[in-house]
Amino acid sequence: MGISVLQMAQIGGYVVRQRIAGRKRFPLVLMLEPLFRCNLACAGCGKIDYPDEILNQRLPLADCLGAIDECGAPVVVIAGGEPLLHKELPQIVEGAIARRKFVTVCTNALLLEKNLHKYKPNRYFNWSIHLDGDKEMHDHSVCQTGVYDRALKALKLAKEAGFRVTINCTLFNNAEPARVAAFFDDVAAIGIEGITVSPGYAYERAPDQQHFLNREKTKTLFRDIFSRGKGGKAWPFFQSTLFLDFLAGNRTYHCTPWGNPTRTVFGWQRPCYLLGEGYVSTFKELMEGTDWDRYGTGNYEKCADCMVHCGFEATAVDEAFKNPLAALKVAIGGIRTTGPMSPDIALDRQRPAEFVFSRHVQHKLDEIREGKADGEHLSAAE
Repeated sequence: MGISVLQMAQIGGYVVRQRIAGRKRFPLVLMLEPLFRCNLACAGCGKIDYPDEILNQRLPLADCLGAIDECGAPVVVIAGGEPLLHKELPQIVEGAIARRKFVTVCTNALLLEKNLHKYKPNRYFNWSIHLDGDKEMHDHSVCQTGVYDRALKALKLAKEAGFRVTINCTLFNNAEPARVAAFFDDVAAIGIEGITVSPGYAYERAPDQQHFLNREKTKTLFRDIFSRGKGGKAWPFFQSTLFLDFLAGNRTYHCTPWGNPTRTVFGWQRPCYLLGEGYVSTFKELMEGTDWDRYGTGNYEKCADCMVHCGFEATAVDEAFKNPLAALKVAIGGIRTTGPMSPDIALDRQRPAEFVFSRHVQHKLDEIREGKADGEHLSAAE
């Protein structure tokens, strides 16, 4: 299965239009985070380490739809936090589909069975259920037993109800290639639409800092996994073949952070979904006012080990348009899992990491408290 012909055709047409218009930078996927609150506390997550006043914030429906219109990307990925905690999520999904956007809701699925009736199957919509491997692997990753079984049950219910369902799988340095391959076999047998896989990103405030992959280990791990599945052809990946080839160390890519711009409760996040180094109020300001050359592997210390899809998938898509024969070769022949790897990007000129999390959090807290104070003054005046 994997990415549908309709989705490939519409994204392809969109890319062609951007190129004809002479745009050097344009988005492919809007990463929409309408909240940070989650009902899990995974050891590898850096998205939930906020005070309650921020975790209680929600992007309202109007702001979410406004971000979709402002950005214009053909794909909208709604993440978090846990998006099913957002009461207006059904309306956000409905509004995005009405705009002919391909919509993916990323969920841990613990609330999916309870909320499934609020949504309708649609060829523009799919659930992306978080499963980091088999039962033991996943429950260890999310730091709670029983989550895998509940997620798998919800996945099957969604399939039975006629929804498109994919899984997203994040791997760390304790992943065992044979178990990962067996897990991919199992979920593919269920008949899911596809698998999204990525190495874990080293969030600076994630509780577990010991199990993130560096670039060399990432390439070795994915080669080992793909070699057990006919060069990756055995499984329905919901990703470009060139990105998967990159994970296996066969391509040297710089990231394309503007390909996956992110809108959160803080604003438009600079420079990407993984790094919150600054926030602006408009998409135009994000695209035109960001010094993109300050970020990425080789440019910035925090990006040194990153090989995550939200940074490099857009790069792979761009290469596929420039060199379709390369993409076709990998699609037909599979991912090479032996032989020399492509040279990596030198890190000797990267600038040192800046630690700005606390400053942004304090600024947001001041905004929230100021808004509450203004509201109290208004109430008193009335």
